[in-house]
Amino acid sequence: MLLLVTGATGKVGASLIAGLLRDPRWAGARIRALCHNRTIAPHDRVESVKGDIADRASVARAMAGVTHVVHLATCKEVPETVMDVTVKGLFWLLESFRQSPTAQQFILIGGDAGIGHFFYEHDGPITESTPHRAYPGCYALSKVLEEVMLEQFRIQYGINTCCLRAPWIMEKDDFRYTLSFGDDLFGGPDWKTMVTPEVAARCRQEGTVPLLRDAQGRPLKRNFVHVEDLVAAILAALDNPAARGRLYNIAMDAPVDYGAVAAYLKETRGLPSLDIPSAYHSTWLDNSRAKFELGWRPQYDLPRLIDAAWSYQRPADDPRKVWYPG
Repeated sequence: MLLLVTGATGKVGASLIAGLLRDPRWAGARIRALCHNRTIAPHDRVESVKGDIADRASVARAMAGVTHVVHLATCKEVPETVMDVTVKGLFWLLESFRQSPTAQQFILIGGDAGIGHFFYEHDGPITESTPHRAYPGCYALSKVLEEVMLEQFRIQYGINTCCLRAPWIMEKDDFRYTLSFGDDLFGGPDWKTMVTPEVAARCRQEGTVPLLRDAQGRPLKRNFVHVEDLVAAILAALDNPAARGRLYNIAMDAPVDYGAVAAYLKETRGLPSLDIPSAYHSTWLDNSRAKFELGWRPQYDLPRLIDAAWSYQRPADDPRKVWYPG
């Protein structure tokens, strides 16, 4: 097996490569990383190819002799580059894959932005049959186009594809910083803009966490997945005949309930919370198909997600970085 990983230096890519290298099931696998701006640590089973994913020649060079692809490279709300990375890049990968004599499986990591996550109201759990529905912005549109392009290449050329649709991916202390009222916020919503500056300052000082409420005034439920669980799902789908042509929701067994988050942090750490009204809608990604067909089980529930984020001690040589806006 020669596995090409795009987005190899990101949180999922780095964790996936580490998982492959320590998993005895893949002891004979070689890994190739397509890198653009960042580099990957050297290893005797890992090679790097420098190039631009939107450049056909770079992709062809990276795809030479490859048997499996895990496509992780993405771009957030950057209109100037998002289509080059997520649409053009995927197109060149799939074009090269379908014509390759060695290609065996193509795995795309999709996102729940493609079905609108909490921007739209759903009348039940979100399954793999839920229609695409991008929310405003270029990122959600790109996730729709990625999943549709993958499906159409499978229909057009009969190639072996699999899409793992993930919600917001957490690692280390990420979840703690999703709840910050400061400039160190990870992702969104941007809580400090939803209250007065005086309230935001008090929340930062007291360690207050937001209790986000949905359009009906109830604690909002939003989907997350820990990077370790996503990597386990990728490894469960890799070279698995059951995954051929399939789309899987990969998420925690239950969405994160902001009311339960506030209650747990109050009980375990004495932190106060502040109600934040919104027009968002609670969602529930149904992960039953992945559990049934792949034998995969997420290991992170809400208490473990919170405890892991609050107990993580970030080393001095690993500062928090924001690689993209949004």
